[in-house]
Amino acid sequence: MDVILGANGIIGQELSRALAAQGRQVRQVSRNPERVSATDGTFAADLLDGEATARAVEGCEVAYLVAGLKYETAAWQAQWPRLMRNVIDACKRNRCRLVFFDNVYAYGRVEGSMTEQTPFNPVSKKGEVRARIATMLLDEMQAGELQAMIVRSADFYGPGAVQSFPHATVFERLKKGRTAQWIGNAKAVHSFTYTPDAGRALAVLGSSAKAYGQTWHVPTSRELLTGEVFVRLACDLASRPYKLQAAPRWMVRLMGLVVPVLRENMEMMYQFEYDYCFDSSKIEAAYGLQPTPYRQGIAACLGT
Repeated sequence: MDVILGANGIIGQELSRALAAQGRQVRQVSRNPERVSATDGTFAADLLDGEATARAVEGCEVAYLVAGLKYETAAWQAQWPRLMRNVIDACKRNRCRLVFFDNVYAYGRVEGSMTEQTPFNPVSKKGEVRARIATMLLDEMQAGELQAMIVRSADFYGPGAVQSFPHATVFERLKKGRTAQWIGNAKAVHSFTYTPDAGRALAVLGSSAKAYGQTWHVPTSRELLTGEVFVRLACDLASRPYKLQAAPRWMVRLMGLVVPVLRENMEMMYQFEYDYCFDSSKIEAAYGLQPTPYRQGIAACLGT
């Protein structure tokens, strides 16, 4: 049996469907878990509770940590290290392998492409937290105490990915006949991972013994799309004239005075002000997994 820790988010849902396609039995774990497939088991647990986390993992072969926390720096600083320690201890206690789904905040601003060898150089408080918990897991892996891997994604998009940046600013606005929006520099390149690709990659890696002890990037299109080109493509697929409202840093700062999530995002604005290029050639070469082209993925998000 495999266990999904932090179930019910879009990545957990895509992973669940991919595991079911492999014939794997899945246990969904969150505070209020729900089945994705009829055969799923559920287990209600708070991952900040060490004993509850250990019970959630009991009897499982692979644990997928795909949890998210409230998007606030203070919450991340207080809760992420505790959550990671609980999951590591639970997996060691139950001799369960661990797959941690991570983001790229620990890399900081990168000149050129982000690869699995990119060193940690966080330039934000949230990035410092992600570097800390990734290092915690890497230390356990190096010590031979735990079979685990880190799997990273770029910012993502996909059908049902309602928390993703393009969902609210591009896809939903176009569906309502409104002008698409972007933040930062719309002329900068920005990679996006298609969520079904991420789910499939996690399932493949988790079931592959040779993948453990390593860091992987999930399949992500190599097409170098700027914000402008991404929106132009979406407008074309939605049969809408190309229009774009871009909000530079000063405007986002003003908006953050009344929209807390934008205020929390200010330290991450570098990701939309400079080129953000994500390289997934390692997994493509090792497993033959190919990313979904943007035209196909955006069309699915728009329902066209």
